[in-house]
Amino acid sequence: MSAVEIKQPAATNAIPRVPWNPWLGVLFTVIVFYVGQVIAFFLIYLYPVSRHWTTTRATDWLSGSVNGQFAYILVAETLSIGAIYAFLRHYKVGFAAIGLKRPRWRDLGYGLTAVPVYLVLYLLTVGVVSHFVPSLNINQTQEIGFNNVQGTLPLILTFISLAVLPPIAEEIMVRGFLYGSLKKALPLIWAILTTSALFASAHLPEGGAAGPLYIAALDTFVLSLILIYLREKTGSLWASITLHAIKNSIAFVALFVLHVR
Repeated sequence: MSAVEIKQPAATNAIPRVPWNPWLGVLFTVIVFYVGQVIAFFLIYLYPVSRHWTTTRATDWLSGSVNGQFAYILVAETLSIGAIYAFLRHYKVGFAAIGLKRPRWRDLGYGLTAVPVYLVLYLLTVGVVSHFVPSLNINQTQEIGFNNVQGTLPLILTFISLAVLPPIAEEIMVRGFLYGSLKKALPLIWAILTTSALFASAHLPEGGAAGPLYIAALDTFVLSLILIYLREKTGSLWASITLHAIKNSIAFVALFVLHVR
């Protein structure tokens, strides 16, 4: 992953400059991310309200039901992609402008090849950071919900919620829309680092009551560097989506099939 390769991708893979104000794109991404979650919560909350459930029962359903959590993630990710699509249409461009083009077999190959690269780089990074920051808690639990998954259908819904929907939506939003915007506003290295830092910071709250989940932020920062490389190398989001989906699938199998905590 040399700097030369990133700075000089093949002409056919070159990422076009977006036609909108780049800082408007950054602001829009942040708003869509947070507002989409709020709207999704209230939309899903209409279900227990329509059934006249108590507040306690509704809260328990939203936090403990696989169906409720799946519905929330589905709505939130759909709203995010829909908002970005509307933004793109306003500027008379399609998803191809941010890298969502027709998939190619080589994109799958790049994504698969990047898996061991990501794993090795992540382990090396954790080792180095742990050496200089001994207080880093590498065993802190990530609060991802889905604590009562039993049966085939709940497993399928959980898999879709964690390993299918987020990789697609997050790559469109982050490595596609956000990175495309920042690349127009900043030098390449700063666009890469800023995109990855923002992506990592979004995972800090997943530590829940235990506090910021720094190990997840470190993980997603490293992952984002590889994902952006794939975005630059292929000129498409599909290799990034592939790696992201495989990474999340590995976590899904470990947590919900092998029950490794």
